[in-house]
Amino acid sequence: MDFKNILNIIYKDCSRIENHGKIANYIPELAKVNPDKFGMFLLTNENEHYEIGDSQEKFSIQSLSKVISLTIATELIGQDLWKRVEVEPSGTPFNSLTELERDKGIPRNPFINAGAIVVADVLLSVLDNPIDDFLTFIRKLADDDQIFYNEKVAKSEKDFGYRNTALVNYMKALDNIENEVDDILNFYYHQCAIDMTCEQLAKTFSIFANSGKKISTNEQVISAKSVKRINAIIQTCGFYDEPGEFAFRGGLPGKRGVGGGIVAVHPKAYVVVIWSPKLNTKGNSNLGIHALEDLTNLSGLSVF
Repeated sequence: MDFKNILNIIYKDCSRIENHGKIANYIPELAKVNPDKFGMFLLTNENEHYEIGDSQEKFSIQSLSKVISLTIATELIGQDLWKRVEVEPSGTPFNSLTELERDKGIPRNPFINAGAIVVADVLLSVLDNPIDDFLTFIRKLADDDQIFYNEKVAKSEKDFGYRNTALVNYMKALDNIENEVDDILNFYYHQCAIDMTCEQLAKTFSIFANSGKKISTNEQVISAKSVKRINAIIQTCGFYDEPGEFAFRGGLPGKRGVGGGIVAVHPKAYVVVIWSPKLNTKGNSNLGIHALEDLTNLSGLSVF
């Protein structure tokens, strides 16, 4: 497959598009990002890579981190996790309170904010130093110790995280939260505030395209069974209230973050990361979805 040529075609196509949308200005630090940035990095299971645009510039990974926290929790506590969070699509925005009330404090899935907060609570109970341990795990997956938390972004999220505070307190009132609210939110905001490049993210997520093995070393990091289940949740829940549209256009399991990042996985073939900060009305990268649609159309490679 001539991915080099395909990515060059995508780059030219995306440069011609009038990129509508706006950046996630409800987190003040994210509002400072140049909205016209665009980068893409594709890593195959043969450890070949291709990139275009701003693929080496760091950005806030935000909800992309939820896949990693879920991975750690799944490996550490196994089936017990699913007693506290479900695996169903939400059909509502990522920070919605509506379904949480209807479902008696059990979040629909681990990628909506309420579900990710429960996962953070779980990790707080089983890890000795959750903030340090989480970053160490990501650095291990990426083979890169130059990955850090952005403390300004973490503080910005904390200062304006009123809805997340409501979510965690509501779940605590219904006995689905074990640790102190401030400790959970501090960990949660830190994991969302990691800065990474498209390349670093591709290496981190490559285990989901390679049956749980690192492409660089073939080390088995998580089980193939866990990868199958996590990829299924990514496919059905990674885009919150727009999973159908994303699957229809992109044709791959994908997860997005409000920093403008999208990670998509083709099991047994490749992982691709796209970054474009302007978001559509659902909070998903407008140009990122278009670029992924181009990729699967031009390559003919999707899961469908």
